[in-house]
Amino acid sequence: MAQTPRKQPAKKTVVAKKAVVQKKVAGKTLGGGAGKGPRKSTGGKTRHGQPAAQPVQRKPRRFRPGTRALQEIRHYQKGTDLLLRRLPFARLVREIAMEFLADDEEGNAPGLRWQSSALLALQEATEAYLIHLFEDSNLCALHAKRVTIMQRDMQLVRRIRGDFM
Repeated sequence: MAQTPRKQPAKKTVVAKKAVVQKKVAGKTLGGGAGKGPRKSTGGKTRHGQPAAQPVQRKPRRFRPGTRALQEIRHYQKGTDLLLRRLPFARLVREIAMEFLADDEEGNAPGLRWQSSALLALQEATEAYLIHLFEDSNLCALHAKRVTIMQRDMQLVRRIRGDFM
């Protein structure tokens, strides 16, 4: 066999391309631990002995003014769940009810028992009243060419409605 001289490859121009970053997703291994074990820690250093770079922490998303408020409005208008926590509301109802009860001859206040449905009905009615009060107070603030509701808006609403102060 005669050897033929090798041809020199033509010079190519290299164009730099951006590397594609791929997300790695951890998968579950199947089987009884026959896979690779955990990697050994390098003590915070890379292969070449330089300290490892700190992981970059993302900044929380910054919304424009008013965007977050509109998101909250849509969220609460969409849902029908109660906004006040049940236990603190029940404690408040029991405390107010105890103020109206008279002490007996020995000075002991009689205990009251509440059905959960009664507390739930009171909470539903309370939240409906408060939401309606805030809606009307907002209308009063808008009428005064303000976007912030104030105490005087709520007082005006209650006075117009005829609610007791």
